[in-house]
Amino acid sequence: MNINFHASRILVLICSLSILLTSSCSPKKEVAYFQNAKNFETVVDTDTFVPKFKVDDNVSIFVSTYDMEASRPFNLVRQIGTASGEVVNYLIDIDGNIDFPVLGKIKLLGLTVDEAKELIKSKLEEGYLKDPVVNIRILNFRVSVLGEVTRPGTYTITGERITLMQALATAGDLTIKGRRDNVLVVRDFKGTKTYTRVDLTNKELFNSPVYYLTQNDIVYVEPNHSASSGYFVDARLGTILSISSFITGVLILVTRSR
Repeated sequence: MNINFHASRILVLICSLSILLTSSCSPKKEVAYFQNAKNFETVVDTDTFVPKFKVDDNVSIFVSTYDMEASRPFNLVRQIGTASGEVVNYLIDIDGNIDFPVLGKIKLLGLTVDEAKELIKSKLEEGYLKDPVVNIRILNFRVSVLGEVTRPGTYTITGERITLMQALATAGDLTIKGRRDNVLVVRDFKGTKTYTRVDLTNKELFNSPVYYLTQNDIVYVEPNHSASSGYFVDARLGTILSISSFITGVLILVTRSR
């Protein structure tokens, strides 16, 4: 009877240790967003962020007028066999320029899409075209979301801007193992990498210079404590299970010998 009592106590202790080591639930304060936002609090968005052209941007430019023949020389077309031509895009070089037909070198680095439109339009109106319409799009507006998110990867953005929260939502949101108070945004700024960390649990995120992402930004979500320590939990669990099996076997043999 005494042996059975001690055996039961040992088994209870083993089970308790196993549950303690395998438990990795994160408290609510580690996973909730915007924790310091108050009820009915109103903040006016005064952010006027607009993406600007960078080196290596792939840009689509199409010029049109009432006289399409007059504007044809300003739209380079690549002929593919007998099929209709494909409009050639422009790559912004290391100096921030594109080589535009007829007009030559045009510096786009640091300009917004609207500023670039006005610049090209003004050059075309200087003796070439009357009332030209210039359409410009950034074709390589992509952001990469890595780390502890549901669907890490590189995503192409169809619009002209995207917020950090929208990018994370596109990647399926953070997993329960993602650290929300230290998300890293890596950005290329005129050939220099910048590193900015933001706290998703704080409403001040909306005032961060990286709240609106730019083309080719990288968002990295690092693992929280429960994720980074998971390997050691698994190792300790294996050891505990081995010891548990051994002790249980010994106790059964001792009990039966009685």
